[in-house]
Amino acid sequence: MDLSYDPPAAFRYASDQVHEIVAREVGSDDFGPDDYLPGLKVLLHSMDYDPRFSEFGRRIAWGQVVGVLRGRAEAIKSMKAHPGFDARPIVGPVVITGVPRTGTTALHRLMAVDPRFQGLQTWLLDSPMPRPPQETWASYPEFQKSVALLEARYAAAPQKRAAHNVIAEEVHECCMVLRQSFVSNLWSCGWSAPTYDAWWQATSEEPAYRHYYKCVQLIGSNEPNKRWLLKNPGHIEHLDLLFAIYPDAKVIQTHRDPAKAVPSLVSLLMQMHPEMEEGRADQRGAIMLEREVAKWSNAVRKADAVRAHSPGQVLDIVHGDFHREPMAVLERIYAFIGWEIPDATRAAMAQRIAEKPELAYGVHRYDIRDYGMTEAEARAPFGDYVNRFDLLEKRA
Repeated sequence: MDLSYDPPAAFRYASDQVHEIVAREVGSDDFGPDDYLPGLKVLLHSMDYDPRFSEFGRRIAWGQVVGVLRGRAEAIKSMKAHPGFDARPIVGPVVITGVPRTGTTALHRLMAVDPRFQGLQTWLLDSPMPRPPQETWASYPEFQKSVALLEARYAAAPQKRAAHNVIAEEVHECCMVLRQSFVSNLWSCGWSAPTYDAWWQATSEEPAYRHYYKCVQLIGSNEPNKRWLLKNPGHIEHLDLLFAIYPDAKVIQTHRDPAKAVPSLVSLLMQMHPEMEEGRADQRGAIMLEREVAKWSNAVRKADAVRAHSPGQVLDIVHGDFHREPMAVLERIYAFIGWEIPDATRAAMAQRIAEKPELAYGVHRYDIRDYGMTEAEARAPFGDYVNRFDLLEKRA
């Protein structure tokens, strides 16, 4: 979070202001195609109407809007500075997706140990540019700023490290670029935003996916032949758009009991509520769980419909299997993508599995009952999904 910007008195009148701030900082007033403007306008109006921001929350929210628009401007500026960045298409990417909190992050970071892959590092999502040699990253102001912003985030909410630790130099999610088009589920997660959420659910993300594809090309333009490893839970809702830009993608879809995964997501998202808004935590948590259950059950159904027309392009991985036998699951994945695991990579993966870095800051604990819902109620909208993948956790 960037707290260096004083928020305006009214967000809905601040579109020109945020563009002026970003243009001054980036040294360019080119924001690319203007398809992002409707989403930005609705978001700014929603920020006045929906949340009960604390003063600190207003500052956080405004800093996020400035930061995301700045990322878009940085991407467009870098594209213009590197003509030919998009000369080669992205071929055969491996894309991890699934309902949030189903093991996508752990699997993504484990597979990223393989040096044959390239990925979207967190700091490059904040400031898209051709990825420089890794040994030079620490010298880039953009990298240093990303590190500082992450440290500020965890200083404000230390418990977020245990739930979802983000590191500047590690791979991160495609959604961080997708939101630069201001048509993104993420804008409904940070604070109360039902007005924006209603607009987003009725709006196509196709322009966002086009922008995202160009950003991936840009970031990988120094190594255009290196295979991509990407990850984003939201792709399951937009597999049609994903296959439109990556027609030969190999998709890994992770699965977990939604009565465990979705309340875990809500618990994570609610951790910033005390910093962002005044009161209503119990109400927002309950409403959010209802919303997320509906959203992700619908996403699973949409993915199923697309998968029916894309045979052989999606591999199913159950969360419990991955945690019990991670190397066996990796063998299945590598067979699916047409690679073998070299001995050195296998050893590095085994070391990461043994070290369990995802647990370095503790265990994320939550209880679905805190949000006024039973496990059966959370599973019901998913239909036969739980039984189809045998997702009920069996305990001794």
